Amino acid sequence: MIGILLVTHNGLGDSLVDCVRHVMSNVPANLKVLSVLADDDPQRKEEEGRALIAQLDTGDGVLLLSDLFGATPCNIARRLYQPGRVEGVCGVNLPMLLRAVFYSGKPLAEVMQKALESGRNCILSMNSDSGSCNAATGCADN
Repeated sequence: MIGILLVTHNGLGDSLVDCVRHVMSNVPANLKVLSVLADDDPQRKEEEGRALIAQLDTGDGVLLLSDLFGATPCNIARRLYQPGRVEGVCGVNLPMLLRAVFYSGKPLAEVMQKALESGRNCILSMNSDSGSCNAATGCADN
């Protein structure tokens, strides 16, 4: 099972996890949050991130999902990156997270790809009738 670590500003990660709880009626054990506040020491947050990765990595790897490329949470996540073992995606949104959770039993590269696809494909105009996103999977298979 792939571990999933949200590395986000303030309470964003916790809010996304609350949404996962709403959709799934629980929070999977393989999902954790590292919240980064404005006055946090980035070095300490990196250490906390390493500890969370150690908890989450059951041998299949960890997917890091961060919110904003170039911001402190993403920069911390980038220091946690280990090619093939701890991979990451920036620009986390709810469809991306749901897809990662639903596919977390697959290999790390596949989970990362599913998250990327869902994150992109589920950004639609509200008046679009061609969308394939849904609350159950973050994005329908096609």
